[in-house]
Amino acid sequence: MSVRTLCLAILTFGDATGYEIRKESTEGRFSYFDDASFGSIYPALARLEADGMVTVREEQQQGKPARKVYSITEAGRDEFLASLCEPQAADTFKSPFLLIALYAKDLGPDVIRRALDRRKEQVLAELKMLEDCGDEPPHPGSNWIRDYGRAYMTFTLAYLDKHGEHLIRIASGEGDVQQEAAE
Repeated sequence: MSVRTLCLAILTFGDATGYEIRKESTEGRFSYFDDASFGSIYPALARLEADGMVTVREEQQQGKPARKVYSITEAGRDEFLASLCEPQAADTFKSPFLLIALYAKDLGPDVIRRALDRRKEQVLAELKMLEDCGDEPPHPGSNWIRDYGRAYMTFTLAYLDKHGEHLIRIASGEGDVQQEAAE
C-alpha cells in the first residue's frame, strides 16, 4: 500500500491534519497496514491536493500556527476504492524476536528467556490496545479487523507458552531439536 492510499484511507474516516494522519498510521487503527513517516505523508498530501483528491483548509489556533486540515474529495474516495480493488501485495511480517529465535543455540537460555518474556509482554500490550480501542465512528470492518488481531495475538501467546521451553532447550543445546520441532 502506498502512503498516498494510506492517507486517503485515513481521510475516509474524517478530516485530519498531517500530524493526525501520522498518529493514526503509527498508533491508531491504521498502524497494522503500512508505515508512513512525516517525510512521506506531507509530500503525498501535497500531491493528493494537486491532483484534486483532497482539499485543505487552514484552521487558526490561539497562540499557535494555523493547522492544515485535509478532507477527502469524491474523486479521492473513488481513487481509494479503486486502489483496493487491485490485487493486494502479500502481507509483510518482520520480527526482531524471530531473529533472536533463529540464533537461539548461539545466544544461550538466559537471552532466550528474556526475549520470550519481552515478546509476551509486547503481545499482551498489543492485545490490551485492541481491547481498549474504541470504535469511533462505529465501523463493521474495524470490528472484524480487531477480532482478527485478537485471534492472531491470542494464538501467538498460546504458541509462545506451549513452545517457549523448546526454544530455551535449543539455546541450552539440549534434546533432539529435529524430533521436538516435528511435534
